[in-house]
Amino acid sequence: MRAFDPRLPRYARAAAGALLVTIAFGLAATGLVLAQAGLLAHALATAARGTGPAALAGTLLALGAVLAGRAVVAYGGEVTALRAAARVKSQLRRGLTAKALRLGPSWLSGQRAGELTTLATTGLDALDAYFARYLPQFVLACLVPLAVLARVSTADWLSGLVIAVTLPLVPLFGVLIGGYTKSRTQRQWRLLATLGGHFLDVVEGLPTLKAFGRARAQADVIKAVTGEHRTATMATLRITFLSALVLELTAALATALVAVEVGLRLLAGHIGYETALLVLLLTPEAYLPLRNAGAQFHAAAAGAAAAQSALDILDLPLPPAQPPAAAAAGVADLRSAPITLTDVVLSYPDRSAPALDGVSLTISAGDRIVLTGPNGAGKSSLLALLLRFREPTSGRIDAGGTDLNAIPAGEWRRQIAWVPQQPYLFAGTVAANIALGEPEATPTAIRRAARMAGAEDFIDALPGGFGARLPERGLTLSAGQRQRLALARAFLRDAPLVLLDEPAAHLDPAGARQLMAVIETLMVGRTVVLVSHSPARAAASALPAARVLRLDHGRLVQVGGPAQPALAASP
Repeated sequence: MRAFDPRLPRYARAAAGALLVTIAFGLAATGLVLAQAGLLAHALATAARGTGPAALAGTLLALGAVLAGRAVVAYGGEVTALRAAARVKSQLRRGLTAKALRLGPSWLSGQRAGELTTLATTGLDALDAYFARYLPQFVLACLVPLAVLARVSTADWLSGLVIAVTLPLVPLFGVLIGGYTKSRTQRQWRLLATLGGHFLDVVEGLPTLKAFGRARAQADVIKAVTGEHRTATMATLRITFLSALVLELTAALATALVAVEVGLRLLAGHIGYETALLVLLLTPEAYLPLRNAGAQFHAAAAGAAAAQSALDILDLPLPPAQPPAAAAAGVADLRSAPITLTDVVLSYPDRSAPALDGVSLTISAGDRIVLTGPNGAGKSSLLALLLRFREPTSGRIDAGGTDLNAIPAGEWRRQIAWVPQQPYLFAGTVAANIALGEPEATPTAIRRAARMAGAEDFIDALPGGFGARLPERGLTLSAGQRQRLALARAFLRDAPLVLLDEPAAHLDPAGARQLMAVIETLMVGRTVVLVSHSPARAAASALPAARVLRLDHGRLVQVGGPAQPALAASP
């Protein structure tokens, strides 16, 4: 584990300030340690000579001031470090959220929400020990031993030589044990992230697990992961206690060696009494910061591992930036402009075959398209391209003759209404969920959109109506009700391009017919692309004038309509 990750100041400005303040307090503490030892040695030597209390008054007052100063420095350093840790955690969390949003759905789809949640909460909370304890001790471990060695050497070169020879033994043993501790701590952190992620996934899917009788099996999995985490934690604690014993023993033996040689020379009269006291008082101070840094290393390792994971995410490259022409390019109006795909290929890093392979297609304004094909054929990938969640691996997408890459993604998405297969409802009011894409919408507009989606009646029946609060994912509503709220969002958005991904996949036939009737209302005056496993039913009930496109293994293999024969598409 690094003492201070050089990437922290780039992503958390408070980290740089915390390091500077910690160094300042470390310098102050170093000076006070030297002053305390000198004053105490002088006071004891003066008292041993039998002088009166008046001769010690000034020294004792100065010693009291130094002790008070050390207490103030220690308190101020820890408070400052804790405040800096709070600011760093806040900055890292904001940075993680912003980076996740900029990486987009394509990156998030490959992550486990529970692990990211654990990282952003429990993981980064462990930075308190890193900033408040380990980092100050590390600074002291760099400054105090060198200052003590210099001071002792000027008073007694032989004692300084003994300290100089034995001092490296403490960090040497610390590094040897710390390397093993690092791997153990990283394993402990990975297990904690896995446990947190799996537990969150199980809690979210508990109704499904109960329905299929798999809740007990998942409880056993959580028990097994918890056991592994407990074992890893206890193993890390054993190493912590072992390292503390080794460091304490090394420091004690080194201090005893200095004490023995100073005592023998004092008896022989080869060293003065005050000098001997100064050496004996300063010698433990040379090893103490090193021992404390080694002890705090283990407490801070978890926070450092979490910070490293967060910084690794922040260092991920962003999707290719838009070309400079994007600033000057006009946004095509999809109420009249066609969308053209030319030899589009989309590949995923973890798949050998492309999700879309040489797709060429023109979507004219006002088109009604049913996109069908088996699972994995590339239907959702085509919607992801239109939503700008993915960029083509090769080929070109144009909107009104303008390259889609030259249109800012935000401006492009303002013309799209998307109803996914499983719409996400956030914890909040019904009205806020409908107005997700139009936060400035008036209550009248929200109610009108709900009425057009056939959702007004069941919303009014809820306690609180449009002000009723929904839990995360809207689990208190039925699948059909959630789909109607998603359609209400689309009505409220009034976008010229509507993308529907299996909107009736989880409904019974009667509910599907009702929903498709609502969709038919939504489609008036808009361009619509609907993904469906049942194109015949969709075309007959809701899209009588639709074109039916079939994808198979990423290739557009059939183009046709309900009233015309299918035409083989060119490869």
